[in-house]
Amino acid sequence: MMIDQNISRHMMNIDDFSEFYNEEFNYTEYQNDTEFVLNEETLLCSSINMADAINISFCVFYMLIFLVAIPGNLIVGWVIGSNRRSLSASDVYLFNLMLADTLLALILPFSAVSVIQSWVFGDFLCKLVCLVKEVNFYTSILFLVCISVDRYLVIVRAMESRKAQRRLCSGVTCGLVWVLGFVLSLPSFYNEAFYDKFLNRTICAERFETDHASEWQLATRIMKHLLGFLLPLMVMLICYSVTVARLLRTSGFQKHKAMKVIVAVVVVFLLCWTPFHISTIVDTLMRAKVIHFSCFTRTSVDIAMFATQNFGLLHCCVNPVLYGFVGEKFRRRFLQLLYRNGLLVRVSRSSRSSSLTSEATSSFL
Repeated sequence: MMIDQNISRHMMNIDDFSEFYNEEFNYTEYQNDTEFVLNEETLLCSSINMADAINISFCVFYMLIFLVAIPGNLIVGWVIGSNRRSLSASDVYLFNLMLADTLLALILPFSAVSVIQSWVFGDFLCKLVCLVKEVNFYTSILFLVCISVDRYLVIVRAMESRKAQRRLCSGVTCGLVWVLGFVLSLPSFYNEAFYDKFLNRTICAERFETDHASEWQLATRIMKHLLGFLLPLMVMLICYSVTVARLLRTSGFQKHKAMKVIVAVVVVFLLCWTPFHISTIVDTLMRAKVIHFSCFTRTSVDIAMFATQNFGLLHCCVNPVLYGFVGEKFRRRFLQLLYRNGLLVRVSRSSRSSSLTSEATSSFL
């Protein structure tokens, strides 16, 4: 009680209350000796709010890919499936690639709806859609690798005579690719539907809630870079480089046409997926604290990842063109099916006979 009276009496004689704080709490000492450093990594950067016109543009983009990819891949599947007895190993890989691209195209309407409004499909469909995206991401690249290896075996190693054996191996390989793609895609179950207070909407996105969230996210990213792009790309480049070198030393119009298809496959693959992987690698380096963090860099990388991922979706549209419509055998088989089903008028018997004769000596790729 005596202490409180002394403090009150002392305060009544103080004109500047800063003297009281300095005396009782030693405020001046702490103010001079303590340095506060802003840690930018602890900042919450504001989420990206895109304009309605941009959202509508992406919605239209998704639907256009859907409308182009579904018919194109179904036509490829129809043509390949109608000639099951004479399928080569590359045809089997191509058929499975068509299945992967078709699955990806089927989930695009979900993305089209969610980009113009919040995620309204629930947590289960959020995980399922993300799982399909990841499975397609891995399996499509692995099937491209399988096709490049098969082209190497046929053209460089001259293993065309072992067609039945290669076809059996291709069936087993496709099963392994699907299993491997599913296993590698298991981290997609960390995606869930949750409310984002910055966007003021429900979104479907990756959300780690463990004590080692950063480590898990970094590990899955590194696995994606290695198994989903760098190693498959290395195998493709080696196989196609050797194959093209062999074709350059041979003569023949058909073989040089095959070389053009091979070059087109590699170029389109790089154009579609390299920008996305570069942006995700930059994001991974930022999470690993190799690149200095700032809200400007964070926002720029997020925009780049979103844009390049959408650009990579075009790959499911161009695959039917590259592997199907560029091949002469595919076009002849497609026309033959149209003739057989009465969807196209047959020009003449001689042209049909010539088509069937040349069909026996050509290949899909």
